[in-house]
Amino acid sequence: MLIRKYQGKILLGLLVITIVVWIFVFQESTPNKFLEINFLDVGQGDAIFIESLNKQQMLIDGGPDASILEKLGRVMNFYDHYIDIVLLTHPEQDHINGLIEVLKRYNVGEIVFTGTIRDTAQYQEFINLIKNKNIPIKIAYQGEKIDFGDGINLNILYPFENLKNQKLSDNNNSSIVSKLVYKNFELLLTGDIEKSVENKLIKEKVNLTADVIKIAHHGSKTSTSEAFLKAVNAIMAVIEVGKDNKYGHPHQEVLNKIKNLIVLQTGIEGNIQLLTDGERIIKK
Repeated sequence: MLIRKYQGKILLGLLVITIVVWIFVFQESTPNKFLEINFLDVGQGDAIFIESLNKQQMLIDGGPDASILEKLGRVMNFYDHYIDIVLLTHPEQDHINGLIEVLKRYNVGEIVFTGTIRDTAQYQEFINLIKNKNIPIKIAYQGEKIDFGDGINLNILYPFENLKNQKLSDNNNSSIVSKLVYKNFELLLTGDIEKSVENKLIKEKVNLTADVIKIAHHGSKTSTSEAFLKAVNAIMAVIEVGKDNKYGHPHQEVLNKIKNLIVLQTGIEGNIQLLTDGERIIKK
């Protein structure tokens, strides 16, 4: 009798669950119309989440702390605990610390980084998590690329050579520089490189042209030379920076140089989402 009394509610509940499940299945099987690029507001650090048309996901850097987890929760479905690729531009705390938290809580298909070594507890924990979870590693240097299908590629422009197992005194200038390309859209990602590396890229005649540039080193005056900006020839600049940070980033000197571009700052805007079909750029 009790079952009969609640039979209608039970059937309704099962129907709702079935509908919800099929909605999720439909969402996962439906290709994106746009390449999605999310510059996540993680304070004074970098974190960029990219989702391709076929829903491959890449996280570039993770910011300085666990705040990356809440930000990922806004751009990923709540049931999604898998990221295809995690890329670390260089092992400084404002880029690597958040990735440690990501590796603890998400399944990751592949790690991409330069392979440089750093004597810090954070770096060792990062490496141990990769080993313990048996995540494949790809060493990034010029000429390597990541193919997302549908004509979308992330091309590695720098470093010029394989830096695996090297211990460097200047990690900022070992940052991976890459270009995300989809049809006529190009995004230049610069890590924390300084003017010396910018000059090397120009000297080596690397194709730096892009529609959008992620300004290096959070807008520090040690980066973003006039010559570099001229070589990139962007129409939009994104600065990943903490609001009211103690470094005074972005420096006014840099802001003056990019005043004729469309400038977006995570410290002002919060999370910044750009969509592109390979021709247009849409800010959400």
